[in-house]
Amino acid sequence: MRPPQVCSLASQASTVAAWSTVTVNTASRTSCRLTASFPPRAAWTALRTPALGRSYATQHQRQPQSSSSSSSASSSSSSASRRRSVTPFNDDGHVPWSELSGGEKTARAAQQTFNLGMVVVGVVLTGGVCYFLFTEVFSPNSKVSSFNRAVDRIKADHRITDLLGDSRKIIAHGEETANKWRRARPIASTERTDSQGEHLVMQFHVEGPRAEGMAYLHLLRRPGQSEFVYQYFYVDVPGHDRIYLEKSVGSAPSDKKGTLFGIKWA
Repeated sequence: MRPPQVCSLASQASTVAAWSTVTVNTASRTSCRLTASFPPRAAWTALRTPALGRSYATQHQRQPQSSSSSSSASSSSSSASRRRSVTPFNDDGHVPWSELSGGEKTARAAQQTFNLGMVVVGVVLTGGVCYFLFTEVFSPNSKVSSFNRAVDRIKADHRITDLLGDSRKIIAHGEETANKWRRARPIASTERTDSQGEHLVMQFHVEGPRAEGMAYLHLLRRPGQSEFVYQYFYVDVPGHDRIYLEKSVGSAPSDKKGTLFGIKWA
């Protein structure tokens, strides 16, 4: 063993350093070599102490990890065993079907059946509303469409505008009600079906800057036809002759007035 290595080993521990100092002062270089070949037990203890400390620390570091993993596994198992039972009111679908009991499967099936029923009811109601809007508002043969076409024809007829006033200021509305919004007033109409086909009879008010009047129309859709045709369409303005916009032979009411029991009838 070389002397520099022996000296370096002796310098790593405080006890070895003290022993080497006494040896250098009292002995020669040969005696240092001989004594260095047999280091005392304190030097080996000082060298082995850090390794033992590191191994002890490593064991202590591993123990918490294993204990934490075991505690997490136990907590997960306990949480799985403590989960709340599935009912039709609290089921959110997070629990797999395979982990449900028989009663819980029945509860989930009942909830899904109820949800499906609500979807079906919503679809039926939506279809009914759409059908009503189409037949009553958007269809060419609906009451609203017939009313709008009649108002447009009234505003386009110069005979009526001469009596009522400017066509841009003519207003058409239904029967008088407590509602001040004129467009919300109901339009008096009657629908019936007989051997001739489908009948639509309607009347409404027309107002202009100069005068007011009443419009009457009768529409008929015969079997096999897709659209209504006018049987009569006229406007009465008080103090003036009746103005016909449409008149079918034998279908329009007479504009002659008769007297019966002293009362004039139209």
